[in-house]
Amino acid sequence: MSTTRVALRPAINAAVGTLMTAGVHSPRADAEHLAAHVLGVERTRLALTPLVTSDQLAEYHDLVARRAQRIPLQHLTGTAAMGRIDLAVGPGVFVPRPETELLFAWALAQLAALTHDHVPIVVDLCTGSGALALAIVHARPDADVHAIELDPVALSWARRNADDRIAAGDTPVTLYADDATDPELLTDLDSRVDVVVSNPPYIPKDAVLDPEVAEHDPHFALFGGRDGLDVIRAMIPNIARLLRPGGRVAIEHDDSNGSDLAALLAEHGAFADIVEHPDLAGKPRFVAATRT
Repeated sequence: MSTTRVALRPAINAAVGTLMTAGVHSPRADAEHLAAHVLGVERTRLALTPLVTSDQLAEYHDLVARRAQRIPLQHLTGTAAMGRIDLAVGPGVFVPRPETELLFAWALAQLAALTHDHVPIVVDLCTGSGALALAIVHARPDADVHAIELDPVALSWARRNADDRIAAGDTPVTLYADDATDPELLTDLDSRVDVVVSNPPYIPKDAVLDPEVAEHDPHFALFGGRDGLDVIRAMIPNIARLLRPGGRVAIEHDDSNGSDLAALLAEHGAFADIVEHPDLAGKPRFVAATRT
């Protein structure tokens, strides 16, 4: 192993140019995240490591080249964040997006508003890597959290993450290999659930996607039919059945179909206080409602 030390910052600056040329949307952030990954430090602490070995530099150049091929950053680092936890991700599972942090924060706010006369029950439909469910139970270890995933590959990632969180001391999440649209789903929880969250497949089938998504996220987790709402339409009766009166639901959606989702909830007749929530960029992100 080489012990020769070389400057890191020029390599990062060169990586920014490489990633920018490749069309990566956040070249500076990604270049720094990859450097932090190689060094095993937080991105904010890169300045404390101005010199790296030639072996580390070679590893960094390799990762930058792969990122320039539009392989997702999270596949290269092996992790994605949600709330205060990191999750293992890779081929075969949807990579959690930073925008979903807003849905997570919404869920915590609903739980904080509950009275403390019962154990709060949360259901995460289409859990994927387990991101929302595991982040919620980490923040609220008193909650009884149930997570549903149909795809066996994604479920294997969720189980891996759930095991990791148990090893870290978190309350277990109950995982189900099941279909979020099955009318018999979780019938033992009928009219008992306080909060339902879902980041389901919601992209319209003809949408044009970035290579990181189109070539690496599983299509099963992405597309929701012609308008992106097929899975959500089929979930709504289950959500209405599961929620207790006054229970709350929030569903993430494509930025093209938020108003249509709000209309679906209104048409069902079991929901009130239907609100469309934007993300930090002002794009429609999720719709929330209350069970009447």
